[in-house]
Amino acid sequence: MDKQLLLIIFLSSPLLGALIAGLSGRRIGDKASMAVTTGLLFLSCALAWNTFYQVTWGSWSERFTVELLPFINVGDFQSAWSIRVDTLSAVMGIVVTTVSALVHLYSWGYMSDDPDKPRFFAYLSLFTFAMLMLVNAADFMQLFFGWEGVGLASYLLIGFWFKKPTAGAAAIKAFVVNRVGDFGFALGIMTVFWMFHTIRFETLFPLIAAKAGTTWHFAAWNFSALDLAGFFLFIGAMGKSAQFFLHTWLPDAMEGPTPVSALIHAATMVTAGVYMVCLLSPLYEYAPNARGVIILIGAVTSLFAATVGMMQNDIKRVIAYSTCSQLGYMFFAAGVGAYQSAMFHLFTHAFFKALLFLGAGSVIHAMHHEQDMRKMGGLWKYIKITFVAMTIGNIAITGLGIPFVDWGFAGFYSKDSMLGVAFAAGATQPLGYFAWVVGVFVAGLTSYYSWRLAFFTFNGHARWGHDAHDAHGHDDHASHAQVETHGEPDAGHDDHGHGHGDHKPHESPWTMLVPLIVLSIGAIASGFAFVHYFVGSGQEAFWKGAIFTGANNHVLEQSEHLPVWVGLAPLTAAILGLLVAAYVYLWREGLGAKLAARGGPLYTFFYNKWYFDELYQVVFVNGAKALGDVFWKQGDQKTIDGLGPNGVSWLMGQFGKGLGRLQTGYIYTYAFVMLIGVAGLVTFALMAWVR
Repeated sequence: MDKQLLLIIFLSSPLLGALIAGLSGRRIGDKASMAVTTGLLFLSCALAWNTFYQVTWGSWSERFTVELLPFINVGDFQSAWSIRVDTLSAVMGIVVTTVSALVHLYSWGYMSDDPDKPRFFAYLSLFTFAMLMLVNAADFMQLFFGWEGVGLASYLLIGFWFKKPTAGAAAIKAFVVNRVGDFGFALGIMTVFWMFHTIRFETLFPLIAAKAGTTWHFAAWNFSALDLAGFFLFIGAMGKSAQFFLHTWLPDAMEGPTPVSALIHAATMVTAGVYMVCLLSPLYEYAPNARGVIILIGAVTSLFAATVGMMQNDIKRVIAYSTCSQLGYMFFAAGVGAYQSAMFHLFTHAFFKALLFLGAGSVIHAMHHEQDMRKMGGLWKYIKITFVAMTIGNIAITGLGIPFVDWGFAGFYSKDSMLGVAFAAGATQPLGYFAWVVGVFVAGLTSYYSWRLAFFTFNGHARWGHDAHDAHGHDDHASHAQVETHGEPDAGHDDHGHGHGDHKPHESPWTMLVPLIVLSIGAIASGFAFVHYFVGSGQEAFWKGAIFTGANNHVLEQSEHLPVWVGLAPLTAAILGLLVAAYVYLWREGLGAKLAARGGPLYTFFYNKWYFDELYQVVFVNGAKALGDVFWKQGDQKTIDGLGPNGVSWLMGQFGKGLGRLQTGYIYTYAFVMLIGVAGLVTFALMAWVR
């Protein structure tokens, strides 16, 4: 089959499924809608893997672009609907379609009781289509279209249960925060077009080197034009990828169904910012100040999210903050110039983070839609497949492995690669050392909260059903239950709005377990299977120019010659985190509750998420309301209306009242006025005659 036709089917299949389920779902029924969308997604997934194979090892050895339809033609601003095919888009294609296809299958079981399944599956497919448009874009206009498309689909999916006030509020919050980032993204696109008079990537990238050092004069300052463009574009990435300052929407987005969390907020949409930075490597290689900002924001984000994740009780929110932290790793790796390492972790992260989210969904399903870890415990005996899958995911995300044999699960390879390049970059970019120190420390925190989740959920005393009453007799455990509620209302929200009661936990159906098994294989094997191609000696032949590195960028090569202790540091931190979590939640069960009971400023600070929500409420929400009140009451009511229509109306009213006083209704009053008028006319005539 012609490759152009294959690519068209690959891109359009999710859109076709979304249209069928969205427009005809009620007519064809739930099962037909689910079958059509899921079948078309698996078709798209198969074509994506075929594209990946053809681009990397097959006959499509050269990068190429397929133009489909004209879009915008206004002067120099030329844009067409196109499909860009290179290694970068092919990698993202398999990530998006693989996770999406498995999420569609998983949703057959998870959403089995939901009355709006056609709408849900239509939204999932619409999101996948928008994401594919984004990753295969050949210019900034199509990239922006896909960027906004995934934002719209995310809004619809987060607020899918629109009757829940918290879901609606979370959807609006995600939409508004992302608009802030998208404003910066649009400014970046405008800056690029102002400099180069083109938005088409294959035309733009060769022109960038000649513009290095170009400045933009504004007021009394001169800005590096490429740094300015890179900074504005990164603001868009901050919003979409939930980086520090624009991160507040991601944890609240857990109000959506768990499959949404796995698809959008773990493996695909939130990685769009990382992908965009790697795609624009020809720009960022000549924008060192913008890359410095990326390193700093990425490192701070990884630290912030890890500290907050340690204190969460909602199983999905722990994983959500973990996502935020891992994205920070990817950004500082891209910031030091190791775009290949960032993409490698993006690739491996998709498998183990989707696995953890779907595993959490299986736990929630087993607990009859309970998400609060304080009401779990001892589950490994009841949901053994889910337990094994989440254990694999934990090993992968924490980067545990065998160092001198150089073997481990996915995160062992990709996380070590990112930390290694950060240390190597420190010789020329001091922020590289900062990122490395933060990254190693965060590796320990990641291990702690990941294993805390595992031990808290699957081990220890049962804190559900009848066993919960027996467990409360244990002093440490009772203290634990009391303290873990410190600072927030008891019993977090749940997916469907009802708790588990005394029902016995049960394993999920096979439609949910099969995706867990497939993702477990990816979490185990994706690291050692692809490390050679992504960041190893075969990386040049693998990427084939899809990622650009400057002549002075040698961080990947230098990371291969680091001292042994540099490579052992993150593994040591991960082991320490595991041991601390095991001591607190297994060997001395209840110790965590006693420590938390003491509170303290640091605990309170982390528990309340660094008070960002409260700060934004005061500064932006209340500030915007106060500013609106000023414009409304002082500007509109008192100034515009007061001096305008209301003022004129008041004056005319006063004038009318004055005239009204003369209309007394008495004849002698009117005769007196007439007499005064006659006297006035006579006086005027006499004065005119005398003159």
